[in-house]
Amino acid sequence: MQLPQHKARKGRPVRRGAEEHVRRIYRKLAQAWGPQHWWPAETPFEVIVGAILTQNTSWTNVERAMAQLRGAGVLSVEGIRNVPLAELESLIKSSGYFRQKAQRLKDFAGFVDVQFGGALEQMFALPTDVLRAELLKQKGIGMETADSILLYAGLHPLFVVDAYTRRIFERHGIVTESAKYDDIRWLVEGALAGEGAPLPSAVAETGSLPAVHRPSPMSMAQQTKNTRVYNEMHGLLVQIGKHYCSKGRPNCDMCPLGELLSLRQRARLRTAGRD
Repeated sequence: MQLPQHKARKGRPVRRGAEEHVRRIYRKLAQAWGPQHWWPAETPFEVIVGAILTQNTSWTNVERAMAQLRGAGVLSVEGIRNVPLAELESLIKSSGYFRQKAQRLKDFAGFVDVQFGGALEQMFALPTDVLRAELLKQKGIGMETADSILLYAGLHPLFVVDAYTRRIFERHGIVTESAKYDDIRWLVEGALAGEGAPLPSAVAETGSLPAVHRPSPMSMAQQTKNTRVYNEMHGLLVQIGKHYCSKGRPNCDMCPLGELLSLRQRARLRTAGRD
């Protein structure tokens, strides 16, 4: 795969040395924590449903909604197509914005039916850039959701940029606030294109690793090297964001990535955490 060449705009949204810093983050976390087993799902369609439902809510709420859909036997393109809208809304109520999300699921099932005869295999057979453009045309599907679908359900080699990634990279001086979604995505894809997938970690066996999902059919699916690495990097950054690099009070002294910060960066973040 030929990666896009990043073109710096005025203001340098991506700092000099950014790629090496990204590689250091990945290597440090991959060695310490090992595989993260993302995405926790049985089928590609479960990933898609989860990616839509997780917008503006916690994964715990999504898991409850997924359990309801699974119990009702509608966790498939056919199931979403045929279930009455009111029943679908009730099944996913725990995910929040349930009326809007139920319609999004109906719309997505209709998209797969009309464009691909109801077959996800045909959809995911499209070239990555072509399918990404098609997904982004769907109402309610933004870049993060589209790339989650491509990476975790379709096993396409794209990195998913979320709020955790942006926060961590900004605090480490890797990117500025002016960096766009694709600036960050291309940066990570270019930096990690030659990296290897993490091996099971000795740290994980001691119980000192932040809790990870159990291996699932989708997390263990056969993937290209780049797909696996982008998958793992996203999961590792989520762990940092959830447990150390919080929005209000970052815990840099305990964070595994704290030693990659300069003294000035640490001091600034401590001050910000007290505001």
